[in-house]
Amino acid sequence: MKSTRKGLRDGDLFKDTYERLNCADCEKVLKKQNDPDEVFAVRVCPECETRYKELR
Repeated sequence: MKSTRKGLRDGDLFKDTYERLNCADCEKVLKKQNDPDEVFAVRVCPECETRYKELR
């Protein structure tokens, strides 16, 4: 699982005009899943189910 920063650098993700993270393949806004026991949140594309981790 890549981090969101690495996804942005590699071109797998992009930010829209409202600074939301979008999947470059599907062009859908990523959804956030928070696990209170983890240090990071998981961002998931609703269409292709690609996962990225994001430090809080």
